[in-house]
Amino acid sequence: MDLSNLKPAKGSVKKEKRIGRGQGSGRGGTSTRGNKGDKARSGYKRKIGFEGGQMPIIRRLPKFGFNSPNRIEYKVINLEVLENLAEANKIEVIDFNTLRSASLVSKNDKVKILANGNLTKKIEVHAHAFSKQAKEIIEKNGGKAIIIGQ
Repeated sequence: MDLSNLKPAKGSVKKEKRIGRGQGSGRGGTSTRGNKGDKARSGYKRKIGFEGGQMPIIRRLPKFGFNSPNRIEYKVINLEVLENLAEANKIEVIDFNTLRSASLVSKNDKVKILANGNLTKKIEVHAHAFSKQAKEIIEKNGGKAIIIGQ
């Protein structure tokens, strides 16, 4: 046996349907597309949201809302999470890389620190934004709230 006499398994390869090659082929005439209408034409592509002529739902429902192109979406981290992180790793400086290595944020996230929970340790926190209350609590304990990326 060699490469010159390899063949596919019996029944695994089927012949291509050759349509539009005359009446004698059994697939001439309308070429399996039925009679007339959009779907019988070449280049037919159904429009997005087309519902067979019925008024599409996208046009039945009213428009509302607004998405601001300038919105900044933050990954929120609370003070209690920072407290636990500082205790577990015995650290005093928490920056973006520390949060990333703890799998709390992804590389493209922007971080905002919120004041949920309590903080007893003196820690230095680097983040993109702080709530007013979170900043006060961090500084009250002798720590620093440093804004990054400005």
